[in-house]
Amino acid sequence: MTKTHSELLPLALTLSCAKSWEDFTRTLMLAGKALPTMPPQLKQDATSVKGCESPVWLAYVETTSENGARFFAFSPSKVIRGVLAVLLEKANSMEQAQRRDFDFDTYLEACQLQRYMSESRGNGIKAVVEKLKAY
Repeated sequence: MTKTHSELLPLALTLSCAKSWEDFTRTLMLAGKALPTMPPQLKQDATSVKGCESPVWLAYVETTSENGARFFAFSPSKVIRGVLAVLLEKANSMEQAQRRDFDFDTYLEACQLQRYMSESRGNGIKAVVEKLKAY
């Protein structure tokens, strides 16, 4: 197991172990279903991620939990919701300085997501990652 592979969180690890396209797709769809619901009041222009093929909203909300803040995201696209679930699982486990310096591209490659994304989806996910790092 590579260093990057050993750092994968549960959703990403499950995707990285998918044996077929069907298994990968099913796992990604289930990840999207597991994405915590984004409160409707957070779906607004200020939280919209520009540059995505499908609409995407991403918000960073202060919470009373032990880590003090949490990301929420939503897209009507089932595939993008799955990718968001993987990204948020990792981003919500990190502090801001860690997120800013983290190589999300390598992380997505380790869980096989890069090879299944079209160029336009990939550009949208890059915009999401930029926003994750900026918060």
